[in-house]
Amino acid sequence: MNLTHHFLIAMPAMADPHFARTLTFVCEHNEQGALGIVVNRPIEMNLQTLLEQVSIPLTGDDFKSVPIHFGGPVQVDRGFVLHTPLGQWQSTLAVSSEIGLTTSKDILQAIARGEGPGKSKILVTLGYAGWAPGQLEHELAQNAWLTVHAKPEVIFDLSAEERLQAAMSLLGIDFASLSEQAGHG
Repeated sequence: MNLTHHFLIAMPAMADPHFARTLTFVCEHNEQGALGIVVNRPIEMNLQTLLEQVSIPLTGDDFKSVPIHFGGPVQVDRGFVLHTPLGQWQSTLAVSSEIGLTTSKDILQAIARGEGPGKSKILVTLGYAGWAPGQLEHELAQNAWLTVHAKPEVIFDLSAEERLQAAMSLLGIDFASLSEQAGHG
């Protein structure tokens, strides 16, 4: 089972406060483990503040209010940019032919100049979610997550508040109807 390019929907019983009521986009899943980005938890910071902290001048006003998100509890001092289109950046993990996860500063510099992906085509986070080999599979067996193939428009076209329900809708489920116990069919 490879969950790259899938959403992980936290089940109501999720005990870990980092992931309660979260929607996580899996960027990489293989025998070494998994890496994902929480896509529905904006923090009290915007792109202008983040760029100031890394000494990148922002030339226009278009991007200054772009919210920064909590991407997960690993490397929370490091920026990650989920974006479409893929583009050519120094350090990008290609999630699909359309979506990349870039950690190099060049994408932020391009965004600040108005030359990067469009405002509606980026999700900037601090930190990411990581799983050791077999850990995500174990959590799935424990009913910690629901999974569904990801649709880029859920990430890039909807507000953070709308993303979890939109992913649930891909499964035909209303979050409010989920019980603490999922059945095994």
